[in-house]
Amino acid sequence: MAILLLEDGTVESDLSEIVHELAPIGVHLKHYDPGTSLLFPDLLEQEVLTHSEKHYIVDLHSSVFEFLQQETGSLWCDLLNLHPGAPNLKMLLDTYSRYHTHTAAEPLYVLAGEMIFGFVRPDGSQVQLLVQSQDYICIPAGVEHWCSLTASLSFKAVRYFTSAEGWVPNYTGTQLNDALKPR
Repeated sequence: MAILLLEDGTVESDLSEIVHELAPIGVHLKHYDPGTSLLFPDLLEQEVLTHSEKHYIVDLHSSVFEFLQQETGSLWCDLLNLHPGAPNLKMLLDTYSRYHTHTAAEPLYVLAGEMIFGFVRPDGSQVQLLVQSQDYICIPAGVEHWCSLTASLSFKAVRYFTSAEGWVPNYTGTQLNDALKPR
């Protein structure tokens, strides 16, 4: 279940409160347990997945979350599978760990692991959101954010796309607030 960290040090774990805090920037957060993880628990534990294993997971979730794809206008989806041995892991972490925006929405459903997203709110304050298994997040186009893995360096999620170039980061230059930097 998601956890939100505010600049004043407040930690919020109530989903309705988190949704309320994220509403001004348009970020949607939901928690779904469709029971699909029961169909492939071994694949969620595995770091390296074959093409057919990835395809199986994506196909299963495409049918379960067809309504989410319609909600966001997604045309296709894939499996993001990050782990300590993943090729280009450092490059991916460097690419997305700075504040940026996208020209398209960035929806994803977390299957396993954790990811931290940082957001700039309309008043300039910043918040950090930890998403975990069974969380669905949709970041609208133009919302200033960054993301990074937690220390486990493990994350599996189904990503939904409306266009390939929509996920390319446009860096804003905003710096992470000192109150939210890891100590």
